[in-house]
Amino acid sequence: MTKLAKELTLYGLIMVAIGSCIGSGIFVTPSEIAGLIPSSGLILLIWALGGLITLTGTLTFGELGAMFPKAGGIYVFLKEAYGGWLGFLYGWAYLLIITSGSIAVISLAFTHYLSVFIPMDNRERLICSIATISILTTLNVLRAKFGEIFSNLFTGLKILGILIIIGFGVIFGSASHSFGNLGLPTGSGAGLSSFGVALTGVLFSYGGWQHVSFLAGETKNPSRNVPVAMITGAVVVTVIYLLVNISYMLLLPVSSIVSSGKVAADAVSTAFPRGGMLVAGIIAISTVGTIGIYTLSAPRIYYAMASDGLFFKSIAKVHPKFRTPVNAIIVQSVWSIVLLLFWGTLENLITYTVSVEWIFFTLAAAGIFIFRKRMAGRERPYRTFGYPVTPLIFIVINTWFVINIMINKPLHMAIGMGFLLLGIPVFIYFRKRLAVPAL
Repeated sequence: MTKLAKELTLYGLIMVAIGSCIGSGIFVTPSEIAGLIPSSGLILLIWALGGLITLTGTLTFGELGAMFPKAGGIYVFLKEAYGGWLGFLYGWAYLLIITSGSIAVISLAFTHYLSVFIPMDNRERLICSIATISILTTLNVLRAKFGEIFSNLFTGLKILGILIIIGFGVIFGSASHSFGNLGLPTGSGAGLSSFGVALTGVLFSYGGWQHVSFLAGETKNPSRNVPVAMITGAVVVTVIYLLVNISYMLLLPVSSIVSSGKVAADAVSTAFPRGGMLVAGIIAISTVGTIGIYTLSAPRIYYAMASDGLFFKSIAKVHPKFRTPVNAIIVQSVWSIVLLLFWGTLENLITYTVSVEWIFFTLAAAGIFIFRKRMAGRERPYRTFGYPVTPLIFIVINTWFVINIMINKPLHMAIGMGFLLLGIPVFIYFRKRLAVPAL
């Protein structure tokens, strides 16, 4: 039986962790955050807090990844801790909406920013989106190493682009714009509730580092490299996000950031007349890089599901020459292209389902306590720093995060949960059809 090729390096995994976090959000969402808490000090505090919370997650998942260095990551953690049904629901959501839908939407975002340089109508943008997904699919089918090289290149380019934005702030910015008042503005209306809503947006912007865990089955020395990559990625992204926000505030007053619909372009344009085009190019590079990473990483979940007998057996096929999960990659990409036809309503559906993903994060993190008790004698190449406080912080914050969504966006959570419940009969079907014992 052909096995996956173990050829992904530590550097490549770090680039995956960074590249999957940094999409287009950091170029546009800071205005939403500033609108909720219009104070330079609080803005920096909340982005730093988001980074610390992310770090507690990567420290926790680092131990889990070292214990189970297999393809599939969080799917494996959930299956081992709670049973195959929960792992299946996680993979179900990822394939049907979360990743495939994100690829569809991000591909349209890519062509939108690309059209700044190459004018395209809607039909041409759709064709370009399909071509982009198809090219990146082919690249990742040929070899995981090619996907890693692509990730390294485009993540490097997006970091370079962000460094250019930071450089504009340092060279041309003025501290008087936004750093005159670091406290809470009088009469701003900002309070604990606004801070909580803002933190929700910040945590979404930090999401993506978990994609590293999906690739453990093809990683050299995964018990070491997976946790190191996730932790390093979290630290690097936190530093980048803080520096970018500082740059925005050096170039624009907070009041201008709040009213800006395209804060990165407006900030750079204060120093560079063609700043809009520069930022459009950076975002185009960033989005296509994210598509490449998603095409590389997420199919390993479906491959793991099929290998465990919880999905079509053909999805577990490994190409005899390229040693990649060819069918899993193709299925995700084909479904992404199908979803492009529904992109008008797709973004809302993704929002509904992604909100449920944090429940899986919480349960997977709680698995560390289950494994410490159930598998006390198992070798742990990496142990969570600060255990049990570190995972408890992540679990408590995630629980608050989920409750906050339930309170503020009950429709989102209800639709997301409804979609997940549809996966239960599908799981039962596969278990009976393939004669898989109850897990």
